[in-house]
Amino acid sequence: MNKQRAQEIAGSPVMANVTYNEIPIYIQNVDDHNETARIYPLNEPTNEQDVPLSHLIEHLQ
Repeated sequence: MNKQRAQEIAGSPVMANVTYNEIPIYIQNVDDHNETARIYPLNEPTNEQDVPLSHLIEHLQ
């Protein structure tokens, strides 16, 4: 996923269908410098982690 799209999703009130390792996730914020995103699985909100943007996949409806 590119940085700009990840930032749009993180700032949007509308939930996007994004996965990391085939697990649906929520993007909390994007680190421009490191090109990473702070995410957590939708079913595990306490399991926050920083992952490379390149590993995030948006699934369009």
